[in-house]
Amino acid sequence: MKELYPLRGIVTVLNTPFTLTDQIDFPALERNVRLALDAGVAGFLAPAMASEVQQLSKEERLDMIACVIQASEGRVPVFAGTASSNFDETKDMLLSCLELGCTHVLFQLPFSNEKQFTREFLQLAERGPEVIMLQDWDAEGDGLPDHLLMALFEAVPSFRCLKIETKTAGSKYTRMLELSGGRLHVSGGWAVTQMIDGLTRGVHSFMPTGMHWIYTKIFRDFQDGNFQEASALFNEIGPVLAFSNQNLDISIQFFKRLLWKQGIYPGPECRQARVPFDDMHADLADSLIQKVEKIEKRIKSETFTQGLQ
Repeated sequence: MKELYPLRGIVTVLNTPFTLTDQIDFPALERNVRLALDAGVAGFLAPAMASEVQQLSKEERLDMIACVIQASEGRVPVFAGTASSNFDETKDMLLSCLELGCTHVLFQLPFSNEKQFTREFLQLAERGPEVIMLQDWDAEGDGLPDHLLMALFEAVPSFRCLKIETKTAGSKYTRMLELSGGRLHVSGGWAVTQMIDGLTRGVHSFMPTGMHWIYTKIFRDFQDGNFQEASALFNEIGPVLAFSNQNLDISIQFFKRLLWKQGIYPGPECRQARVPFDDMHADLADSLIQKVEKIEKRIKSETFTQGLQ
């Protein structure tokens, strides 16, 4: 059956760069977008949890979205995060995104019961976004009920993408792909530590942060049937993922540090990190960053050589 939204590849969730005066550094954000495009990413998501979205004002969020859309030059889709602290603010944010010209949006709604969730989802969908991605986030459980997701998928033509970030992500990837006959676009995010498992199950996209060249090569190799190469490269970054995926705050701080060491961001500053990143964290992170840089240098060299052949 034909895919209703044929997006495949790495959709990068962008960290927010801050200046020393705690302002968003838009030139740094543009650099990150351009470098990710050079590496072959298939899209962007911003702002989201990895962007420290709860620490951004509405105006900052909209400015960030506008910056990413402009820097990506229409080459790939940009999903605009619309989540806010309450439903009225979410509706307002969605309207502002649509007025900005966004056609792709991410919904993240609290779940109290199916009636409440359906009502709020439909109210947002009625605003008319072209493509809706729903974030199914549940660090402790299985997330939103399968039958609810399928009911919304069948009822709302613009709901085409599901970002699964649940405790048991692998089995849910399979269930949602089977229930929709492959028509629902399924992506993985936080469960990037099980990336090979997700790709084997048929996931269309993964949505990590940073390491653009590495993630795009893993995805490309797997899709091209080079399973051993994809698995070998994934295993190389195992220690990086083990460190960075301890929790969300450590992940944000690690990848900002990586972007800083790569000369893309002006520094590793975060606004209100809840988990301290101490000297031992920094030392281990720096050794892992050296590993990442070595791998990316090798990939770029191989890509350049292949381009000459």
